[in-house]
Amino acid sequence: MTTNEANEPAEESLLDGPRVDDSFHVFDTTLRDGAQREGINLTVADKLTIARHLDEFGVGFIEGGWPGANPRDTEFFARARQEITFHNAQLVAFGATRRAGGKAAEDPQVRALVESGAPVITLVAKSHDRHVELALRTTLDENLEMIRDTVSYLREQGRRVFLDCEHFFDGYKANPEYAKAVVRAASDAGADVVILCDTNGGMLPAQIQAVVATVLADTGARLGIHAQDDTGCAVANTLAAVDAGATHVQCTANGYGERVGNANLFPVVAALELKYGKRVLPQGALAEMTRISHAIAEVVNLAPSTHQPYVGVSAFAHKAGLHASAIKVDPDLYQHIDPGLVGNHIRMLVSDMAGRASIELKGQELGIDLGDDREVVARVVERVKERELRGYTYEAADASFELLLRDEVEGGPRDYFRIESYRAIIETLKDGTHANGATVKFWVGEERIIVSAEGNGPVNALDSALLEGLERFYPQVAKFELVDYKVRTLEGKHGTASTTRVLITTTDGTGEWTTVGAGPNVIEASWEALQDAYTYGLLRAGTQPRR
Repeated sequence: MTTNEANEPAEESLLDGPRVDDSFHVFDTTLRDGAQREGINLTVADKLTIARHLDEFGVGFIEGGWPGANPRDTEFFARARQEITFHNAQLVAFGATRRAGGKAAEDPQVRALVESGAPVITLVAKSHDRHVELALRTTLDENLEMIRDTVSYLREQGRRVFLDCEHFFDGYKANPEYAKAVVRAASDAGADVVILCDTNGGMLPAQIQAVVATVLADTGARLGIHAQDDTGCAVANTLAAVDAGATHVQCTANGYGERVGNANLFPVVAALELKYGKRVLPQGALAEMTRISHAIAEVVNLAPSTHQPYVGVSAFAHKAGLHASAIKVDPDLYQHIDPGLVGNHIRMLVSDMAGRASIELKGQELGIDLGDDREVVARVVERVKERELRGYTYEAADASFELLLRDEVEGGPRDYFRIESYRAIIETLKDGTHANGATVKFWVGEERIIVSAEGNGPVNALDSALLEGLERFYPQVAKFELVDYKVRTLEGKHGTASTTRVLITTTDGTGEWTTVGAGPNVIEASWEALQDAYTYGLLRAGTQPRR
């Protein structure tokens, strides 16, 4: 990414940013286009954090927003100049061409782009003749002049310019000659890259490839691609454009974006590096991809997609016994890449589909050596199948499965505590409110404990009572916190008598684990999952049972 040497930068803080191979661009627009996703509302601090993650990942360009259009984006660019030292990326400001009938040098929004200090400016321009006449309410010739004037002015100010051709593919269908005239106007005025945008997301890969190839041949401009995912083809469309000669790809982290989203940065980059053999990231950056994806998901406060290609926790998860048997021989038999290349790892799911190989591989994953004890493996297989028939699930509850496995391998459960009885009470008061209490009787070693507690529900009351009693003997349980609680009623023959399954996720501040319980009601299922949660947490901490 080089700044044109004929144009001296005005601000060294951003204009003298990183400079790497300019032959292929990975351009991220999470902070602008991605932020348009329903449910995402980024603060300036959020945007700064995400920008650091993206720079660490090694993208070439980070589009930070539209300075001058709203105070948040203006503040972001001001703070980015002061607070971030970019090592791999250049910061990009987004804006529109000047207004019809005016001059770029006098347009306040164009001036705001310059004042942002960003070394690169992305301009959006209309390339669909109908949009020019109906949305901009100007002539086709004036639209071309708006593009030429604005690009030329920003180049004179020492800025590198990219131009997004909004609605390009729909515009090309309607009037291909005008759509290509827009590309020529931008390129001739000095735009380094002209990006063809599938703004409505309705194109398919073969269509994208044909149009990009034709436009490249007819205009000679350097082309990029911006694909929305409304047909579920944004990643495929992006790669089809690369096949046709595009050397600039615009994406968002985890595919965030308006409606159903944009081309997902991570599958695009992984495909370019691992399938196309293109070096588009710094050495070693690809192995950080899963971590970066999940870190950005945490910032935007959306749960990471478990089934996202390459980086999802299920991307290399195997459930079928046939698959497990093959993977035990050679993982490549059922995996298209080594998960470690993208910072992910193989997972074996234990369910009623499990066979011997699944159990053996899962034991290896959990650090439990089953050796060649086929009898133990057979018992575990049968026990899993029997319990799943009763409503348990282990593919989402590794902690409970590890306890089950250790029970079989080590000859019994870890005896941290023994439950004598428990009772939960829900009392309806005269004012219509409810009081929830619980009493738990249990043993630690030879000492009998009786604890009563209140909570905002019967399960919370049981949890509080067990925690209070155990903390006397195992102080580390004070760090345990329930962070997720899922209840599912399984289909049965007797309505309210159906089986209930509960999944509980617990953290100790350094990691999380999930346990499962099943029973005729939510209290019993929750209580079982809670006991597993505390037992596994103490085991994880390396605690020895009190005698």
